[in-house]
Amino acid sequence: MPLHQVHDKDGGRIRYRRVCEIDGEVVPYENIAKAYTDGEQTVMLTDEDFDALPAERSREIEVVEFVPTEQIDPLLLDRSYYLEPDSKSNKAYVLMRRTLEETDRTAIVKFALRQRTRLAALRVRDDVLVLQTLLWADEVRDAAFPSLDEPAKVTDKELAMSSQLVASFEADFAPEEYEDEYQAQLRQLIDAKIEQGEGVDVSETFGEQPAEAEGAEVIDLMDALRKSVESSKSAKKTASGGSGSRGSSGGSSGSSGTTAKGGSSRRTATSSGSEGTKSSGSSRSKSSSSTSSTKGSENSEKKSTRSTSRKKASA
Repeated sequence: MPLHQVHDKDGGRIRYRRVCEIDGEVVPYENIAKAYTDGEQTVMLTDEDFDALPAERSREIEVVEFVPTEQIDPLLLDRSYYLEPDSKSNKAYVLMRRTLEETDRTAIVKFALRQRTRLAALRVRDDVLVLQTLLWADEVRDAAFPSLDEPAKVTDKELAMSSQLVASFEADFAPEEYEDEYQAQLRQLIDAKIEQGEGVDVSETFGEQPAEAEGAEVIDLMDALRKSVESSKSAKKTASGGSGSRGSSGGSSGSSGTTAKGGSSRRTATSSGSEGTKSSGSSRSKSSSSTSSTKGSENSEKKSTRSTSRKKASA
């Protein structure tokens, strides 16, 4: 959903003007050229200069080699483009597609796009060839975090708990089942403002939202996993050891505690994985955190733990 910058006083659009620093005049876009400056000299480059470059003149996609698909690190993937046949006959197109499918290989190709030589992976998606541009090796930063150099001992018990959590959330990935909640809520807010005006009550639109406390405690991933598993075991013992309505109540409370903690652990694990991915490759963001700070989730865990303990004692 595109948004614009406006003057908060009257709502007027903010426009950016291209002004020449020598004469102060606004320069039309068609009169803007590219140039290289080494500090002393400025070399002007026109569109004709760029079109004259041999690499730019070539519109062909040059196949460099065919590599096993699993050898392409997803970290290198940049943008994706669908390809269609460049002639009336699609035989060569279909032949390439079938070859890639049957050999389970991906073609590494070179081509020129927007005045740059690009490296890309040519693969098959459904019945269409897809060109995915790749970052050059020197565009990927090394993940150099001093904290990773420190030794860390992972016990078999901790690994088992982590594996148990993964197993409880196993599923086949279906991207259509996910929604951009931020964009949906933004659309909801805009619709409310259109209908009710600028004085819209946000609490009526989204409901009361708890204020985010400052200095929220950081939840340790392994501690969250341990509490989640221990709560689940405690709930099962309480449910099997009790009788009548008391035993039923204890089972219900234990189930609630497991759900709350499982949700907290999943958010923590997801946040950790996401940050790790950003840090290790994209050269656009960096994070050294491996935990998630959600005080609300921790409070939910504490309440669930107290509830389970009381039910177990009474049973």
